[in-house]
Amino acid sequence: MSATTVNAPPAFIRDPRQMRGSNHRGMRQFNERIVLQAIRHAGAIAKADLARLTRLSTQTVSIIVDRLLDDGLLLRQPRVRGRIGQPSIPLALNPDGVFSLGLQVGRRNLEVMVTDFLGQPRHRLQFRYSSPDPDVVLAHIASGLAQMQQTLGDDWERTVGIGLTAPLSMHKWSELFAGPAGDALERWTGVDLVARVQAMTELPVQFAKDTMAACMAEMLQGQGLSIESYLYVFVGTFVGGGLVLGGHIMAGPHGNAGAIGSMPTAIAQAGGKPAQLLRMASGQQLERALEAAGHDPQLAHDDAIMAPEYASITDPWLAQASLALAMTIVSASALVDLDATVIDGSLSPALIRELIARTRACVDHYDLEGLDAPSIVAGRVGAHARALGGALLPLHTQFFPVKDIFLKQDLE
Repeated sequence: MSATTVNAPPAFIRDPRQMRGSNHRGMRQFNERIVLQAIRHAGAIAKADLARLTRLSTQTVSIIVDRLLDDGLLLRQPRVRGRIGQPSIPLALNPDGVFSLGLQVGRRNLEVMVTDFLGQPRHRLQFRYSSPDPDVVLAHIASGLAQMQQTLGDDWERTVGIGLTAPLSMHKWSELFAGPAGDALERWTGVDLVARVQAMTELPVQFAKDTMAACMAEMLQGQGLSIESYLYVFVGTFVGGGLVLGGHIMAGPHGNAGAIGSMPTAIAQAGGKPAQLLRMASGQQLERALEAAGHDPQLAHDDAIMAPEYASITDPWLAQASLALAMTIVSASALVDLDATVIDGSLSPALIRELIARTRACVDHYDLEGLDAPSIVAGRVGAHARALGGALLPLHTQFFPVKDIFLKQDLE
């Protein structure tokens, strides 16, 4: 499988004591999710231990487990012997229980990813294009869906949904690009991407902003497994991010929480507006500098960019981006009490590591009186975080014990 491998299993609730269900008969869906999440967290586990972990009655757990086994979502493991009493039969999630699909629309490529019930990538396709013309992108999406359906074969019937990710309002980015790329972005005006994709498939399609999807991938498969509250930064063609508090992604009433691309990088002065982070720390600026020097702009995504002959191009960008990111991180730390800032991206991994090192150094230039010095760590998911987050979206919606599901069940 050609996708990025993520070693850690997904988790949403870290403390097993928080995984409590309800024996009320109207809570079936929520309790099923609680049981699934307990197994996701603990690994293979016997029914008796599952009842203690979730604080559900043994009878309730037994009924739920039987139903999940019938649905193919759980697998019985070999009996465990050698303990007092009857041998126990651990239960584990069935990786092939369900599959989910992610579609990530980028400026230069479309990524299509299939994940299993554990959130592990199984299949991945990538379609490249010179500019993101809507007709080209939509044709690639149709092709990608057809190819994945053929690849999955009978398993397509166990595919639960599609998570679609893309930058918000792509037509508004046209002013940042000249030539064919800008013209192609302008043609997204009036295009309902979700509706167009939904018309191609019977699977339910859900949309998430691309950096928010990357944040979800990091929360479920990366640093979010051990860090509860952090600012997430994804540096790609554009820089963006997300905000995770207490193990939950924050969106806000207008969806602007964690929208760091819009953060100002200086104090406003009369007669002018300071540049936003988007224009100071995006890969786009580095790509333009490479192109102006006669190099392939895609070098920004390859570790070869760290060769000494490119230092005259990378150093100015790293200096500018790290200063802007440091200001953003310190400002965020003063506003929200965070455990860390997590930085990842689709640019060269070596370049991202250097950016993290320089950003840490720039943070030291600030007066941190009254603040705990913000910790800055590297993301664990990497360049495919946006596609992986898209694929995780249907799984999260349908199988994780989120509060909204609890409330919907309670009101029925």
